[in-house]
Amino acid sequence: MMLSRVSVALAALGLSQDVLSAASSDNNKYSLVQPLYKPLDLGSIKPLGWFKDQLQLEADGLGGNLFDFYRFVHDSRYIGGSTEYSALDEASPYWFNGLVPLAFGLGDERIRSQVQYYLDYVLDHQQEDGWLGFETTQASRGLWARCLLLLGMIQYAEADPMRTERIVDAMHRYTVLAHSMLKNNYTGLLVHGNDTFDTAGFGVGRTHEMHIPMQWLLERYPRNNSEILWETMQMMIDGGVVWGADWRTFWTEENYPKIYYETTPYNLSWVFIHGVNMAEGLRYPLSLYRNTNDSSLKSQSRLAVDLLAKYHRSLAGTIIADEYISDLNPSRGAELCIAAEVMFSSAYLYQYLGGNDVADWAEQTAFNAFPVSVTPDWWSHQYVQQENQPWSRNLSTNDLWWDVNSYANVFGLEPNYPCCTVNHPQAYPKFLANSFVSTEDGGLAHVFLIPSSASTGLGPDGSNIVLINANTTYPFGHNITYSISATVSFTFYVRIPEWAEKASTINGQIPVSPNDSGLQKVDVPAGKSSLSVELAASPRVTHRANNTAAIYYGPLLYALAIEHDITSHEPINYRSQQPLPANTTDPLGRTQDFQLTPKNGTIWNIAIDPQQIEIVKTNKSNSGLGELDNPIWDLGAPPVELRVKAVEIDWPVVRDSPADPGTFEVTRKGEPFWTRFVPYGSSKLHMALLPVMGLDDA
Repeated sequence: MMLSRVSVALAALGLSQDVLSAASSDNNKYSLVQPLYKPLDLGSIKPLGWFKDQLQLEADGLGGNLFDFYRFVHDSRYIGGSTEYSALDEASPYWFNGLVPLAFGLGDERIRSQVQYYLDYVLDHQQEDGWLGFETTQASRGLWARCLLLLGMIQYAEADPMRTERIVDAMHRYTVLAHSMLKNNYTGLLVHGNDTFDTAGFGVGRTHEMHIPMQWLLERYPRNNSEILWETMQMMIDGGVVWGADWRTFWTEENYPKIYYETTPYNLSWVFIHGVNMAEGLRYPLSLYRNTNDSSLKSQSRLAVDLLAKYHRSLAGTIIADEYISDLNPSRGAELCIAAEVMFSSAYLYQYLGGNDVADWAEQTAFNAFPVSVTPDWWSHQYVQQENQPWSRNLSTNDLWWDVNSYANVFGLEPNYPCCTVNHPQAYPKFLANSFVSTEDGGLAHVFLIPSSASTGLGPDGSNIVLINANTTYPFGHNITYSISATVSFTFYVRIPEWAEKASTINGQIPVSPNDSGLQKVDVPAGKSSLSVELAASPRVTHRANNTAAIYYGPLLYALAIEHDITSHEPINYRSQQPLPANTTDPLGRTQDFQLTPKNGTIWNIAIDPQQIEIVKTNKSNSGLGELDNPIWDLGAPPVELRVKAVEIDWPVVRDSPADPGTFEVTRKGEPFWTRFVPYGSSKLHMALLPVMGLDDA
């Protein structure tokens, strides 16, 4: 569509066909591979039901209030302040990247005013040479944080046409500068001499993160700048290769470390084994594939998913890594930022690979690993979440973790590095923004089955105006009712998760028959219509090494619920461990650090018999379409629980956490009893991976 407007304009100026052909040739030269499933522009999808409640809690909670008081946002140097947490200068760009989709997904005017102020300030203060940000010297100007800034800007440009042109102008000016910097021995990416912007090398491990905003600009608003955009992307990758951070060398059977300990032989860069880098590095091969159409990169992306799933993916869907990967020890833990990045990466991967398991992965992380690390009211979070976590407090040692302190599993304002404080808000808003996608045949697909509505124009000219409401309590219930209106008939797709059983139906009678990507095709007529999807499910058991197991029901991981006591105090500084000054905490006292300990007499040390599981539904269950408690990610709020036969065992504590199950002899204590298992995300203290033992039926 863009090319046709250019051609008409050139012809009106009396330019020759040779010029028109050159423009067409240039467009072909810099064309990008298209996804199988294309996300809708930001703002096209709105939350409903429990998911809307969650986004409202986020807006009313920590994420939506950081702008008002938190020093790394409120006093950010990007908006005239004086505070950053590192020379990466990434704090408020992280925040901006997450709050823009929250503002426009939820339609919250208060949040929108925050991101609008931030955007306008940054654009008003764009430097004469095109630099976006406050840094004025080569030593301080790093490109990495600009990737985050640009990601927020392209989302804003999609959602607010009134600012699109200004954003695009600023992006082109910046790209020309970034291009010139990179041509000068990769200035801004590789550290030279006295440069201070990225001495550790985080940016070179994330060079591909420039691709999404650059590809967006190239595809939508190239403005005769295609060559510079293309070369900028290529030089980012080339610079990473020079440094030794080429993910194509890592995502291989030979080089991917199946385990990683201090004694493990390993010859590649540290950037690959860093958990957040790895979550982002999942996007690397496909980012390059879009430019090159090299099918081996698509295959490598599939391999990356498989390697992670086998060796380092947690039961809850995230990557087990505090700062570095290790093994599958459920006490090792996973940084909250990893869950947020895995959600975005798996959504991105699905759009290019298909693969129903990839979409299931995104949901698994969204419904388990992410919410378990955030308090129900969204005012506090953990830095490290453990799958076997019977207490959340300042541990007596940090020896369990790599470059993480003993305070990291406390729920608080900044229980460790502040990156998770400013980055976690992106998770749910971006999940919403990727929940519906358009398909290659001009249809629309509901991929992530949360309650939501989509409004978009389908067809070559967008004239088929479609509105779809998905009413459901999914993942707490397994039924979805769709209300649809369309100008003309179209093809609608519903993703049927891999766990759904054969008894699943459309409209109560048509057996599901999804394609290889898990999509069930439904022909929708013009006008108003409705359809229902009923997903059949039973509890299922996942077995792991050393005779251990975990239990799922639908997309939810279930874990032993541990009743607990809570103590709180004012937030402490992540470095000094001293109380934070009042000017960087919530003036109403809602920012507190919380430590959770099991109630006296609570048994957490159990083995289970996964052959003996009962489903317990409360009156909240209804038909799967009823109201849910708000907040939902709180102990006792979800409408379905399980009862599992168990027995108390001797379970040693190592480094102030439960020992890795399978590393000790299982010795039972007493008689079997029924235990309460609840959705993992709702139980902040929990045990998810447990030894298996056959128990009497009595």
